[in-house]
Amino acid sequence: MGRWALGAAGVITLAAIGVAVIRKDDAPPPAPAQQAQSTETPDQAIAKLEARLKANPQDVQGWQLLGWAFFETGRFPEAATAYRRATALAPDKADLWSALGEALALSTEKRELPKDAADAFARAIALDPKDARARYFLAVGKDVAGDHKGALDAWFALLADTPAGAPWEADLRRTIEEVAAREKIDVAARLAAVKPAPAAPSPSVATAAIPGPTREQMQAAAALPKGQQEMMIQSMVDGLEAKLKADPANPNGWIMLMRSRMTLGETARASAAWKSAIAANPGAKAQIDEAARALGIPGG
Repeated sequence: MGRWALGAAGVITLAAIGVAVIRKDDAPPPAPAQQAQSTETPDQAIAKLEARLKANPQDVQGWQLLGWAFFETGRFPEAATAYRRATALAPDKADLWSALGEALALSTEKRELPKDAADAFARAIALDPKDARARYFLAVGKDVAGDHKGALDAWFALLADTPAGAPWEADLRRTIEEVAAREKIDVAARLAAVKPAPAAPSPSVATAAIPGPTREQMQAAAALPKGQQEMMIQSMVDGLEAKLKADPANPNGWIMLMRSRMTLGETARASAAWKSAIAANPGAKAQIDEAARALGIPGG
């Protein structure tokens, strides 16, 4: 979790569950030819995208990509602003509303879930009752508001819908265990009785739960002028790698980088990120290895 919900639930990462919307069309696109490392910085790529949106403010995919770019560089208030524009242009897309809610939640230092974030998650649920990001955050909101039983019930419902072997299944179970232990609620029998949802039909669906650019985000980049889409994606990924090298104690950031490298077809760099992740976070080796296997990283 690492950010806003750390004090609320204790273990599950917002990054992991935040993109855990399991849908059949979430598979990444065919990997493009490996690109040379971009010399463009994330800020420069963002500036180009902002200029494009100034000229074409009705470009919903552009606003979605800008929101993602701001989010990946830790600029959560700016991400929320971009996602607001996206939801205004495409109000029927649940994933945009839950992305907005997540950005708003991470923009505050307060313990409670902000009302505007809760409203965004509620809108996402109204459009797609299975939106896992919205379901998770609304349960966190219950927990911090003192409704611990309600939060546990919501997490159990989410766990029941979690495909067997999903990379975030173990983290969700640990969240339930830790909150239950904190509140002295016995959930052992209930956890043992939960039967996971049928396994995902393909690795691409399972890995949709792992942090990193989704197929839709990659397609949004394709709307950039020729040549700039690769630079935009590459600069975001390279920027993430630079942040992790400066602050490597971030298992979920490394998993995000691993998925991004695989999406770009950079298997050797994905493998290198996997090794670096374990070296910097030996306590999270099981989680990192599980993600590597799901992503199909050679040797995973």
